[in-house]
Amino acid sequence: MTVRSFSRLAAILLLSPLLPDVPAAHTQPTVAAQQPVTLRIATLAPRGSAWDRAFRAWSNTLRTQTGGRLELQFFPGGSQGDERDYIRKMRAGQLDGAAITTTGLGQVVRPVLVLALPGLFSDYAVIDRVRETLDADFQAQFEAAGFRLLGWGDVGRARFFSRRPIQRPEDFRAVRPWAWREDVIFTEALAVIGANGQRLGVNEVLPALQTGRVDAFPASAYAAVALQWFNHVTHVTQQSDSIIVGATILKKERYDALPADLRAALDETARRAHGALARAIRQADDRAYQTLVSRGLTPVDLTPHRAAWQDVARQVRERLAGRLYERALLARVEQLARAGS
Repeated sequence: MTVRSFSRLAAILLLSPLLPDVPAAHTQPTVAAQQPVTLRIATLAPRGSAWDRAFRAWSNTLRTQTGGRLELQFFPGGSQGDERDYIRKMRAGQLDGAAITTTGLGQVVRPVLVLALPGLFSDYAVIDRVRETLDADFQAQFEAAGFRLLGWGDVGRARFFSRRPIQRPEDFRAVRPWAWREDVIFTEALAVIGANGQRLGVNEVLPALQTGRVDAFPASAYAAVALQWFNHVTHVTQQSDSIIVGATILKKERYDALPADLRAALDETARRAHGALARAIRQADDRAYQTLVSRGLTPVDLTPHRAAWQDVARQVRERLAGRLYERALLARVEQLARAGS
């Protein structure tokens, strides 16, 4: 498979009309006496991706619905740094919000990382139900930390991509996997396995793949395409035992400073935008995986070694209990996951 054909694949997946604009429910007249408000929100999502299109549609809807009084200015593609930079810049007042994964969310509210644990979620319906059950608790924790959680999102099913097949956990010892600097869960999994990861920021991964410093990474299929990482691997796992979760958060003081009607409009459009985005990303991710396989990536079946993977997942969950989340929360999430599977 040539680089040109891979680039064509990326263009097809990124530019296809997966996500319609979120329709405005109603339009309010512009209040001339009030200065328009722009909320600055950063994201790693590449320009032109389904995430980027969803965010722009959300901003357009919000601007229309509020008569131009409130809009969202998104900074895509990691132009504002990595997710740890977003948290720092929000606290410093340089950004108002961020659309981030659990890696970034966990820097604000550690227990939210329970949603990213391996071995619990392989079905979207299950994680939706668990998130809905825990939503009020997490909302309160983000509020206490000084942030407003505007809506949950997804990045897709977590898979392992590599230049040689990864069938068993110990196969990670023979590769150079990328480990996101702030991703304590995958880093812990590598520690359980006895492997070492290359600790890099997201924007450093592509150059590392190009030079061979990294030859394996965890990601969803759609993210691998959107970030152009798929060009540098030959294998991808068929199965996924976790779903990469994300959310959009806003500094609470910026949210609280908005007039009541603008807060209501922001909440309403956020709910609809994140619902539309979740549907689009799930479709795009499933299609991206099938397309990558059909165009040359070799699928790796983990089923023969399922027990070994489950044992690693169990050890990771237990070792992080008491450090990232209370054991009672882990037990509750495990029970909810079993009940829904």
